[in-house]
Amino acid sequence: MAVEAPLSKYKKDNYRIGIAVLVVFGILFAYDGYLSQYEWSMRQSFYKEHVLDNDGVPDGTMQLNRSLPPVFAVIAALLAVRLVMVRGRRITAGDEALILPNGKTIAYDRIEQIDKTHFDSKGFFVVTYKTDRGAEANLRLTSRAYDNMPAILDVLTAKITGQSA
Repeated sequence: MAVEAPLSKYKKDNYRIGIAVLVVFGILFAYDGYLSQYEWSMRQSFYKEHVLDNDGVPDGTMQLNRSLPPVFAVIAALLAVRLVMVRGRRITAGDEALILPNGKTIAYDRIEQIDKTHFDSKGFFVVTYKTDRGAEANLRLTSRAYDNMPAILDVLTAKITGQSA
């Protein structure tokens, strides 16, 4: 039976918070940059200070308020695309191998050791395995990146101890 560890809620929430912050700041800067010229905006003093008192030419602050909203929108869109791209990532501990999100498969008979000394305190463990070329490689798996890591660690430990016994 395969055990899966999907991308962590913590990581997905960080993307969502970043998108929300960029949208809010984009709206605030756009409001001051484009809508402060109208009386109903309640920010006409800002427009007067940065444009009208400057002989009708926008100063650096006003230019910044007008140029940042599109930049924030582009960055928020890129974060949204990245969120959609990583949404389905997961680590699977199958019957024969550990399957990583990038499609790489590590057979259990290639795993040499699992260092779980920092798992309880810092939330990560390191899997040492042999590569196809015979070299040793380390894979650091953290509970901040993927949920359900204790179950993955239990399956890995059971498979490794079951094979060596």
